[in-house]
Amino acid sequence: QVQLVESGGGLVQAGGSLRLSCAASGRTSYVMGWFRQPPGPEREFVAAITWSSDSAYYGYSVKGRFTISRDNAKNTMYLHLNSLKPEDTGVYYCAAQGRGGSMRNGESYDYWGQGTQVTVSS
Repeated sequence: QVQLVESGGGLVQAGGSLRLSCAASGRTSYVMGWFRQPPGPEREFVAAITWSSDSAYYGYSVKGRFTISRDNAKNTMYLHLNSLKPEDTGVYYCAAQGRGGSMRNGESYDYWGQGTQVTVSS
């Protein structure tokens, strides 16, 4: 089992920055990622990273603005959000794989945090 707790969300103006953290406990996951749920039914892939940080992937809408990283010694993953836009608003979820699979597909993730709200005002 893996327990995930996100923090760092909040209200920020367009063009601003935030750093989200995801503290993990329990079993170590090779792949961890971030997803977001904007107002509406569809969950969106944001970013994912491997254990050694040798591979990182980003969703098209955030590439070049967001950076994912992890500190395995602290069992913590981060998401740096820069140049924020109102369309980045949503609940951001930390997730971890248990069985493997596509890093971009939420169905490949077995463990999820409770989410942290990010609101970007125009």
